Amino acid sequence: MAKKSKIAKNDQRREIVARYAERRAELKEIIRSPHSTDSERAEAVRELRRQPRDASATRLRNRDSVDGRPRGHLRTFGLSRVRFREQAHAGYLPGIRKSSW
Repeated sequence: MAKKSKIAKNDQRREIVARYAERRAELKEIIRSPHSTDSERAEAVRELRRQPRDASATRLRNRDSVDGRPRGHLRTFGLSRVRFREQAHAGYLPGIRKSSW
């Protein structure tokens, strides 16, 4: 099980990312657009840099939804490889069964 503080910090980051997502997308579009002037582009870059670091989506960490394990995350199920295997063997994941060939 991951530390409670790490799980809480990641949840806090998710809220911050959601709060700033729309404005970040607008600023990035201004920076990317060939129609914006150099001064508009420079102002957009400055405003983007003024935002908190945790507003960037790359700061988020995919974690196991059950115990918060940060490594071996299977995005489809929202579980780590360890928890996925336990739940699959126990029959809690419909349509998943152990392969053999």
